[in-house]
Amino acid sequence: MRMMRFSFTAFLFLCTLSAISQTPSFIKDSLDSYIERGMKQWQIPGLAMAIVKDGKIVTMKGYGVREWGKEGKVDENTLFIIASNSKLFTGTSLAKLDYEKKLSLNDKVTQYIPWFRLYDTNSTRMVTIRDLLCHRLGTRTFQGDFSFWDSNFPKDSIIWKMRYLKPSLVFRQDFGYCNSAFMVAGRVLEQVTGDSWNNYVQQNILTPLGMTNTYTSTAGIAQRNNVAVPHTNQFSSITTLPYDQVDNLGPATGMVSCVKDLSKWLLMQLDSGRYEGKNILPWQVIQQTRDGNTIIGSRKSPYYPTHFRMYGLGLFMTDYEGKQVYWHTGGAFGMVTNVCFVPGENLGITILTNNDNQSFFEALRYQILDAYLGVPYTDRSKFLFGYFEQNQNQIAGELNIMKKKVDQHQQPDTKLEDYTGDYFNTLFGKITIAKSGEMLICRFEHHPGLIGYMEYMNNDEFRMTYSNIGYGIYPAKFFLKDGKPWSVELKANDAVDYDSYLFVKDPYGMVMQ
Repeated sequence: MRMMRFSFTAFLFLCTLSAISQTPSFIKDSLDSYIERGMKQWQIPGLAMAIVKDGKIVTMKGYGVREWGKEGKVDENTLFIIASNSKLFTGTSLAKLDYEKKLSLNDKVTQYIPWFRLYDTNSTRMVTIRDLLCHRLGTRTFQGDFSFWDSNFPKDSIIWKMRYLKPSLVFRQDFGYCNSAFMVAGRVLEQVTGDSWNNYVQQNILTPLGMTNTYTSTAGIAQRNNVAVPHTNQFSSITTLPYDQVDNLGPATGMVSCVKDLSKWLLMQLDSGRYEGKNILPWQVIQQTRDGNTIIGSRKSPYYPTHFRMYGLGLFMTDYEGKQVYWHTGGAFGMVTNVCFVPGENLGITILTNNDNQSFFEALRYQILDAYLGVPYTDRSKFLFGYFEQNQNQIAGELNIMKKKVDQHQQPDTKLEDYTGDYFNTLFGKITIAKSGEMLICRFEHHPGLIGYMEYMNNDEFRMTYSNIGYGIYPAKFFLKDGKPWSVELKANDAVDYDSYLFVKDPYGMVMQ
């Protein structure tokens, strides 16, 4: 008996040595220094990460601080808004309902929300739940998000306003990333189950997995313990930002989590729906989320060992050095995150950060993939930082041009008072512009916490600085009719919406929202 026990102990010891020896040298010897160097270069206050391999946690830890210049350390339990990493939880939930035959992913959306409309009548008639979950409605990436993000629009108002999103892409052919579509999918779930999206995800995924420090709402995040603070340095020196309040887009982007909990999510993904020997989700549900629905690209990358990219149900997929890789990123103001898994290598990675103006969180993911998949070493952070510097130099140049115009401006031909009043955009709603000293103040009816400070440059153009600097600093251009300001075009950060918005003045108060 002793001999058998000794042999078994020796066997476990040898297995442990084997697992250690199989860990790439970059992970064992260089990972910490690579992260610390990258965080300094990219000005990232805090980062948390976990790597799981062959059913075990290889590393799980935090680096840096929750808030720039303060002492609170990031650890494996530090909370971050995981934003669009919420989408796979929504896609999985709908796939589970499909598996249980409570709905079909190919059901028409209007079967569950009869008043749902897209801009195009034919698309409205054909659009399915699957279409909502794989970004192929024909809208441009992020279209409408300046209207919806951090707004006080109720969910049903956002659904109603989707009929104003004029497509520029081809329905069911082209990829256009659409947050509001996932929110609609969440509403379909609620119609079918009679339960809230929040509670359904909690009861069917989070609780069975023991994800006790994950939340389906951003409400009250600042009052939680051990929470990372959002930061940016895109338009200024590094500064904190307010927490996003995006529960009206919850199924697309509303979850809050930590790497300790996300490691459980990864281990379940890598074990075909099982966790710690328990069946959490049927394999058919997991498999359905990974079926490619929308082709994003099918050409070899000049920089990475990839050839195709597709989108499933809340999940990107690609090949990488011959392995199939699934991943998603998540971006909120002040935070960017990713979750990635490689079933063929039994490898999972999650990285959470609290500065939104950086690509290091992706460089690190690629660096870890390179290490495990045997790709020859190239410094991914250094490569991406070159593009980052170019972009920052361009922004600095544009800011400098606007500053010179503000500093050198002459009095406009039009009185400041004439620019004031209410302006309307069908999708966005109302903005109100008022005079304040030598500048104008723009307030947003459906974004009550947001203010735009407008300083005159020239040619009826103002420099507008958003009170939440995450939205940026951009020109606001007025257009005149009969010598009077009649409309104004506004822009926000591309990270929230690529489109500019035209707001039209309504002197008679007749515009309906």
